[in-house]
Amino acid sequence: MVGFKVFGTRRLTANHFSTVFWVAVIPAFLSFILILIAVKEPKRQEGLRRIRMPFSGNELARLGATYWWVVAVAAVFTLARFSEAFLVLRTQSIGLPLMLVPLVLVVMNAAYAVSAYPVGVLSDRMDRVTVLIVGLLLLLAADLVLAFVAGVIGLGLGVVLWGLHMGFTQGLLAALIADTAPPELRGTAFGMFNLITGLALLLASMIAGALWDVVGPQGTFLAGAAFTVLTVAGLIPIRERLAARVQK
Repeated sequence: MVGFKVFGTRRLTANHFSTVFWVAVIPAFLSFILILIAVKEPKRQEGLRRIRMPFSGNELARLGATYWWVVAVAAVFTLARFSEAFLVLRTQSIGLPLMLVPLVLVVMNAAYAVSAYPVGVLSDRMDRVTVLIVGLLLLLAADLVLAFVAGVIGLGLGVVLWGLHMGFTQGLLAALIADTAPPELRGTAFGMFNLITGLALLLASMIAGALWDVVGPQGTFLAGAAFTVLTVAGLIPIRERLAARVQK
């Protein structure tokens, strides 16, 4: 039987990994069933203009300056929020055993799950940009803690703050896209948004990885903090633009 030892304590076999992946099939299957049964496509609003070439220059121009500003800010934010794999690397860099690495991701996702619903309710009752800025400040705090606070305590605090920032930010940028794009072009708007932020995520991981190799963990997380500050600065004009649109 093929297997390997983890710190000389236990041999993990192919059967163990097979069991893990079979268990992972269960939530995927349940998600598929929910999409079939519970998720309904909203009806297209009456009177909307028909779009023949959604990605033509004219249609992209119709998305408006506010939309493109949101996309630009989202791209910078993606540079700040690189892959969670770097949290795993940070765990290993302080010398924690490999078997404790999954616990880091569990803590992060627990903080994310606990905060996501209350933040969603809050964003329906107040300015979404303000809620998003709070999330960015949490990310800034997480980066600084992970960069400067050594040991298990610093890692734990940084991971919790990282998870909380996800609860405060995931979905809000998408909501801003829906708020700023013309109704007949929302599909195009989300397509461009995901294209640009996807490319930014690839670039973010490349930058973070290069800094990790050249400077170390501190350089990676400080770069994330710098991009976070730029994102906060970019959100201020968006809040003013959205406030002006509401007044009209």
